[in-house]
This record gives sequence, C-alpha cells and structure tokens, in this order.
Amino acid sequence: MKKKILFLMFFFLLFVNTIHSQTRTTVNASNSEISDNLDLKAVASIFGDSKNLEDFEYRLNNPKYKISNLDLNDDRQVDYLRVFETVKGNTHLIVIQAILEKDIFQDVATIEVEKDSYNNTQVQIVGDVYLYGNNYIFEPVYVNSPLVFSYFWAPNYRIYYSRWNWGYYPRFYNYWRPFPIYRYHRNVRNWINFKNQYKYVNVRRSSVAINLHRNIRANSYEIRRPELSFVRRNANVSNRYELDRTRNLNVNNRPVNNNVINNRNNVRNEAETRSTNSRIENSRRNQSESAVPQRQQNNDRTSRNTNTRERRNSNSRG
Repeated sequence: MKKKILFLMFFFLLFVNTIHSQTRTTVNASNSEISDNLDLKAVASIFGDSKNLEDFEYRLNNPKYKISNLDLNDDRQVDYLRVFETVKGNTHLIVIQAILEKDIFQDVATIEVEKDSYNNTQVQIVGDVYLYGNNYIFEPVYVNSPLVFSYFWAPNYRIYYSRWNWGYYPRFYNYWRPFPIYRYHRNVRNWINFKNQYKYVNVRRSSVAINLHRNIRANSYEIRRPELSFVRRNANVSNRYELDRTRNLNVNNRPVNNNVINNRNNVRNEAETRSTNSRIENSRRNQSESAVPQRQQNNDRTSRNTNTRERRNSNSRG
C-alpha cells in the first residue's frame, strides 16, 4: 500500500512539473507588444518598390520576406494581410487589414497618397490607433519615385480590391509561425531600403483620407479585445514612437558595470608599468656599457650581441 501511495505521489509531482514547464515556455515565447510585429518602415519601403497594389500585397505576404509577424487571432500562424483602396479625386487611401476569420478583419495600417495642385505627391504610412496609438505616422521620401504613382492618376486606372479571404489565399502563400521579436527585427531590416528616408510626423495631412477611412475602417479584433488597445498596453505614452524613445532612454540609463571598467584600467596600468620599467632597465644597461673601455667592448662583443638578442626576445615575449 505504501509503495502504491509513493508511486502515485511521484507521478503527480512529475505531472505538475511538466505542466509548469510547458506554461513557462508559452509565456516566454509570447510577444506582448503587438506593434513590435509589423515594422511600418518596412511597409513603406516595399510599397515604394512595388509596381502596383497587387504586387504590394504579394510582397506583404510573401513567406520569403516575412514582412509581418502579426498573429492577432492567436492561432500560432502569421495573419494574411489583405490590401484594398478607395479613391476620391486626387486622394488614394490604401488600407491594410489582417484576415482573422471569414469576413472578420482588423485594420493594421493605411497608406495615404495625395497629389496637390502643384502635382507634388505626398505619402503617409499611418499605423492603426488600436495597434500603434494616436498619430504614429511615417512620411517616406523615396530615392526613386515609386512606379505605382505613375498609374494612380491614369484615366483608365482600376481601383484595387483584394479578392482573398479566410481560407482562400493565393498560391504563393503559405503559413509560417511568428518569430521571436528579436529575430523578426533582424529579418525585417533586410527588406528596408535605407537609401530612402522615413520621417516621423504626428499630423495626418489629408482630411479627405481621414474621412474616407472613417467610413470603411474594420476593427473586429479591437471590439473583441478592447483591453489590448495601445493606450491600455502603454499607459504612459501616446503612441509607438514615444514608446521607442522610452525604451532607448531606459537602455542608455542602464548602470555601468564598474568592476569591468576597473579591471580594464588595472590591466592597462600594469601594461604601462611593465613598459616603463623595461625602458628604464634598457637605459641603465646602455649607460653601463658606454662606461667600459673600447678594448673591453671588443673582447665582449659576442657576449653583448648574445645578450642583446636575449633582451630582444624577452621583450617580444613580454
């Protein structure tokens, strides 16, 4: 009876430890800050490289690039990001939405392109307020004018609307698991064209785009999980830009390891002391040799040359 009780206790402890280990692994693998999982500079960069919006959607979701790391529906697979636009006059509003379920979407960002009366084109990449906070905006300055611009105001331009939905995706697409954040950032930097400039601003320029977006914005995930909005995740900052500045400030204010610095200084001081002592010793030897008569020097030439090599070898070893 006692053996059976001990066996049951051992099995129970083993089971509890296994469950605890699995839970701990899950917590460590989760990405708590949602906005870490889609770099808007990368979005701006591949938009500038795309020949049209269909190509842009392809680049957003290509498993080769892995531009996105978003998994909003927690199915351990990166969400497909569909793209569509709406147009009014000289304003194009391009919307990027995550597909969460059949006909269930969440806006993640918009691209607002507008041509003014001087034929100058302005572009803003705007993070959705739920994911990135208020007015998290980049204005890319492209080293080369994007090809997509040449089609936007053509007389026969056809407005793009993605035809993909939950469970119905293009052939090139297949699922991949979300990366740890450090690995995602390391990967996505490979697809950012740093010849372009990505200027942060906090004001949306196009009132037309704002009004267009107000009527079509999808926020299914926000409705389901209001507690995960950026404001609630980060109470002390208004958007992702301020969060990054706070993070950088915390990194710069980390305490310095004085022991490491002291050890380095000690090693440097010891090296300088050995070098100084070596110079003093050589100087003394030279002075004593100069005081010996010439005949004595000739008799000791071989001995001195040997000593010189020994000193040189010993110095090189030191």
